[in-house]
Amino acid sequence: MNYLLLIKEIYQEAFRNLGHAIVKNYFRVFTWFCFISFIIVLYAFLFRVATGFAFD
Repeated sequence: MNYLLLIKEIYQEAFRNLGHAIVKNYFRVFTWFCFISFIIVLYAFLFRVATGFAFD
């Protein structure tokens, strides 16, 4: 039984910080994706306004 608890502790320790790093990097990538998407939308809107697009 002690052997199984030791393996469980090793497994938990190995993957404890991995989840935090994955989530941290995911949110960093998602933040940049949203920022770039917002810039593209803002550019498209300003381009339409500058070229006289009729928003009917």
